[in-house]
Amino acid sequence: MVATARRAPLAAALVAGIPTGIQAQGVWAGRRQLFVRFAGEAETATMYTAEVLSEELRRLATQARVHSVAVSGRDPLGSAPFLAATFFGYKPELPVMLDTDGQRPEAIPGLRQYLTLVQVTVDYPASKPIVDRAVESLAVAAGVGHMHALVLGPRADTSDGQLLRVIEQAHRASAGTMIVVHPHALGESPTVDRRWTELLNQALTLHGDVRVALRLPPPAGMR
Repeated sequence: MVATARRAPLAAALVAGIPTGIQAQGVWAGRRQLFVRFAGEAETATMYTAEVLSEELRRLATQARVHSVAVSGRDPLGSAPFLAATFFGYKPELPVMLDTDGQRPEAIPGLRQYLTLVQVTVDYPASKPIVDRAVESLAVAAGVGHMHALVLGPRADTSDGQLLRVIEQAHRASAGTMIVVHPHALGESPTVDRRWTELLNQALTLHGDVRVALRLPPPAGMR
């Protein structure tokens, strides 16, 4: 059954900004993107209605040379109805990437007609329930037909066993998951030593699409 078009309900959310910048992490790292960044605690933010944000995105997308739109920041899926209303008003010609912590898998299907890539980021330390929800988000994204990726941000004290377990879980959730491991967590020394070569060798026995790469640090890299 085809739904008839109707005006999306008015919605509003706090947005930390709509900058252009270089994606810091994941499968589109290094791409110039137009960011919709949801505000974190103590961040300066502006209240946008969906209608106003739609118009801003339409204007900026025609002016900026960007690869895609990145929806990121603190808990973007906590504002899923706002995003749906925004993209109902602005139907992007550019690919749209959602960068999420994966803790709201139930919100993904409501955005299925607007998203190109669902990127689930797990920064360590991460508890088993957090990892399980992130993996569930990958399965949901795969189920609705989105490209989907898992980004792992281990700390120096994160064990190889922890990483390999979540890679195996991600493979069971969807064999189409793209997995990027960024050694190390933000704020730690961005070096890649032999440990990561060995980890990648082991990871590729569990899943066919795993890569190791450095995050782009700020101010050049954004997320």
